[in-house]
Amino acid sequence: MNSTKPTVSPALGRVLATVSVGFVVTQLDVTIVNIALPEIAANLHANVAGLQWVVDAYTLAFAVLMLSAGALGDRFGARRLYAAGIVLFALASLACGVALDAPMLVAARALQGIGAAAMLPNSLALLNQSYGHDPKLRARAVGLWTAAGAISIAAGPVAGGVLIAAFGWRSIFLVNLPICAAGFLATLLWVPRPEALRPEALRPEIARPEAARSTPSDAATAHAASRGIDLSGQSLAIVALTAFVAAVIEWRPLGLSHPLVAGGFVLAALAGSAFVAVEARTSAPMLPLSLFAGRSFSAAVLFGICVNMTYYGMVFVLSLYLQRVRGYTALQAGLAFLPLTGGFLLSNVASGWVVGRFGVRVPMIAGAVTAGLGYGLLHLVDASTPLIGLLLPFLLIPSGMGLAVPAMTTAVLASAEAGRAGTASAVLNTARQAGGAVGVAAFGALASGTAATQIVSGMQAATAISVGLLASAGVMSCLVHPQPHSSSQARHEADSAPVGNSR
Repeated sequence: MNSTKPTVSPALGRVLATVSVGFVVTQLDVTIVNIALPEIAANLHANVAGLQWVVDAYTLAFAVLMLSAGALGDRFGARRLYAAGIVLFALASLACGVALDAPMLVAARALQGIGAAAMLPNSLALLNQSYGHDPKLRARAVGLWTAAGAISIAAGPVAGGVLIAAFGWRSIFLVNLPICAAGFLATLLWVPRPEALRPEALRPEIARPEAARSTPSDAATAHAASRGIDLSGQSLAIVALTAFVAAVIEWRPLGLSHPLVAGGFVLAALAGSAFVAVEARTSAPMLPLSLFAGRSFSAAVLFGICVNMTYYGMVFVLSLYLQRVRGYTALQAGLAFLPLTGGFLLSNVASGWVVGRFGVRVPMIAGAVTAGLGYGLLHLVDASTPLIGLLLPFLLIPSGMGLAVPAMTTAVLASAEAGRAGTASAVLNTARQAGGAVGVAAFGALASGTAATQIVSGMQAATAISVGLLASAGVMSCLVHPQPHSSSQARHEADSAPVGNSR
């Protein structure tokens, strides 16, 4: 193995910067809206359930359409889908910024989610295509890419507080317009077309003999390009996830016995079962179930669900706690979230080095333990806890996540064939966004109500659940193959059961 430290050429650096723009705006809008919820509630007359829909309309559309977007990227080109997603996201952000009532805002948020679904898996696919020839270089690139998104998640409440104080709540959506414009132009100028996006084109020093350039990955890419769109699977996925999240959101105000709530859970179960049956039988599934035959892939995806469920749900609850229990303004609440940004920044950058030195398993386990400890300390917080009491958990939670998430992403990419990178990354991020939507719905339901005691007790219940989920995630990390492989040699992990050849 070459011990020389991998370096990023200017061409590769520009690709990394461009695809990171899409990740930044998609993740920013996951959390920036949380700090504006009280302002939105007052201005548009929305209750807690309505606020949950403002958050989850985005994450639901994001989640249920990402699989199809990844398949479309594999078929028509990740660059094309990525650019289209940026344009749609910008238009939807404009619609959010001029929304006149809560239903209009929810609809515009769903459109934002569609644009985000087109961007995220294809940004990761472009990254993998550019860096997949070198596992260590890919680990560094994924760490930097993940750092950009993670920092934007953590910075969302801070940026939101500053923007709301200066320009009002609508500005948190309008700020996306110049970012999207810059990302679209950079895509046209800096991201090569598919035929130029081979490693030897971006880094001539790694050019290989012609005979060595025909790999199984080429056949997988050709197969991916010939796949159709699984409309029946897509429809069932939308019904299952939407029905489940709707039932969770309405559970607290309506009660479990209410026909809409009970019927939602039943519909979600039926649609979910039908989805699995359809995907197992169709020749071109939206969700190739064979991916889950690899233990590393399955464990990494489940890990991602746990991480997002805890973090997205807790940010929603903490926004209510800081503003409705402690009486902070949007700006004060945003500044209270500031330690999250520093924790993500340092740990994400360090994760690439840790993965390169120790593999993916060590940072995943260490990250789950660290974040779980942070949630455990947060469980002790109540209405009278001084602000300094939030500092340590606000540092531990992002530090653990920032260490684990790049390693988790690398594990997923390394366990899939190069021609299915878009689909594999879409599966991961679909699962994570779905977990986030469920976390907001479930934790928001626990903390629903206007009384401070209700919010505090709900937050404490949510932190206890978070500790349990991250403990489970740490155990699942032990099933992940410790060393990532180059995508040019990608195959199902040696510890997985034999699966059918997709070529």
